[in-house]
Amino acid sequence: LNKIWKHVDIEEFQVPDSSFAPPDAVKTPFQYFKRLFTDEMIQHIAHQTNLYSVQELGDLIKTNPGEIEDFLAMLLLMGVFDFPAMEDYWHPASRFNMIADIMPQKRFKQLRHYIHFNDNQQCDGSPDRFYKIRPLFEMLRKQCLLIPSTYKHSVDEVMVSYKGTRAGNLRQYIANKPDKWGFKVFCRASSSGIIHDLLLYQGPKSRTHLIEDKELMERGRGALDYKSAEGVLTVKWYDNKCVTLLSNACGIMPLTSVQRWSKDEKAKIAVPCPSLIAAYNQHMGGIDLSDMLVHLYKTPAKSRRWYFPLFGYVLDLCISNAWLVYKRDCGLLKEKPMPLKRFHLAVAHSLKQKCLPPRPPQPQPDVRYDNYGHLPLHTDNRGRCCLCPKGVSRWKCGKCNVFLCLIEEREYYTQQS
Repeated sequence: LNKIWKHVDIEEFQVPDSSFAPPDAVKTPFQYFKRLFTDEMIQHIAHQTNLYSVQELGDLIKTNPGEIEDFLAMLLLMGVFDFPAMEDYWHPASRFNMIADIMPQKRFKQLRHYIHFNDNQQCDGSPDRFYKIRPLFEMLRKQCLLIPSTYKHSVDEVMVSYKGTRAGNLRQYIANKPDKWGFKVFCRASSSGIIHDLLLYQGPKSRTHLIEDKELMERGRGALDYKSAEGVLTVKWYDNKCVTLLSNACGIMPLTSVQRWSKDEKAKIAVPCPSLIAAYNQHMGGIDLSDMLVHLYKTPAKSRRWYFPLFGYVLDLCISNAWLVYKRDCGLLKEKPMPLKRFHLAVAHSLKQKCLPPRPPQPQPDVRYDNYGHLPLHTDNRGRCCLCPKGVSRWKCGKCNVFLCLIEEREYYTQQS
């Protein structure tokens, strides 16, 4: 910030109360989600994924917006139904049809490998270190800014978990966060938890030259330093440790007092506290609430590609923001909102276009080879014989529940195969 900072307080002004006109009706979860994760974003992902596959393979993987929606649906479902390994969703012993029927495992992994958000050939010389994910964040930010908001907002940092080393010093460390290693994102949120703006942190670029922590701590508990410029106040206050805040609405006056335990006096003492601190504590919960909701059903985003966790965060943030707006509309119309998990699942089921026909699970070897009760059962439907390369049959094994040919040349019901 190229501002001239002075040791001057700012005047506090009265923030008006917020009010929202109730909507005509509560919309579907999918409609709330699509306000944030728009068709434009899905088309952009499909285009960039195809482009990247040509650049890497020399061939098109031929994805489209419909298939990208299927892919998003699978990621959302995996966030709710968490398996130890991704392959478990398709493995015969643990197959989860709700996910496995949407897309074959090979195709899902191919899309996950080639999914892209910007043109690599245009990034040379770009000063933006988040170039690979920037278009998606900017499109999300534009939609977040359109959400009607209250007047009292707080800004705080959110950590997007990433433990790899491919992002260089974009990966930050914050000791007091649940996700200590990852990408730092500054978010602006209302007290309801709705994120209205966000900024990817690329490193320090400016300073306000406040007193160093060591000097402030020598002055004792309650010591503070502050500077302001163009109506923006920055305050550093020493409590248990030094904390720094920015505000354009509250100043340091009037000073209040808070009770703190003193080890030296073995009793609670009054510590002077700026007005800004009390206002922040009253309205700060929005970021923490959003972060908690994002982590409840988090998209599995472990990947060698450093930008994939940020894509997962975009998807999860769209769900949590959409649910909070939906919940607010339900409150205005005095309707009972569905829980976040049901909302999450409703969006996932609306995203998936079509499912593959379910494939009967392969029976265990002990059942297949016991030579007992494997009798042919006639059905109205035809199915592919599981032993013939081109055979189709109306007969299936009543015990194994798989189609098998019933002709003289092929005695599959008595073979151990």
